[in-house]
Amino acid sequence: MSDYTGAAALLSSLPPAKALLTDKGYDADWFRAALADRQIEACIPSKSNRKVQIPHNKRLYKKRHKIENMFGKLKDWRRIHTRYDRCAYTFASAIAIAAIVIFWM
Repeated sequence: MSDYTGAAALLSSLPPAKALLTDKGYDADWFRAALADRQIEACIPSKSNRKVQIPHNKRLYKKRHKIENMFGKLKDWRRIHTRYDRCAYTFASAIAIAAIVIFWM
């Protein structure tokens, strides 16, 4: 299943934002239109097979690496990487604890 198919289910629950940084997996015309309806700037690079490439804010897109680095650091924690916790609230608590420790290190 592609990334933007799952994004359709989450679109209504997006908090107010100025911009949404995503990778090429979310490049779809309907997704860009839905973001524009909510006045959210779509910072999505175009897929290579798109006939007309849509420009994106490259300066803003470079900041996405900070998010990717944080996910990489969280996955260093075995409990989070393998998802030992069955309950969603327990899993979210483990992520919060790991994030606090990573922040203070």
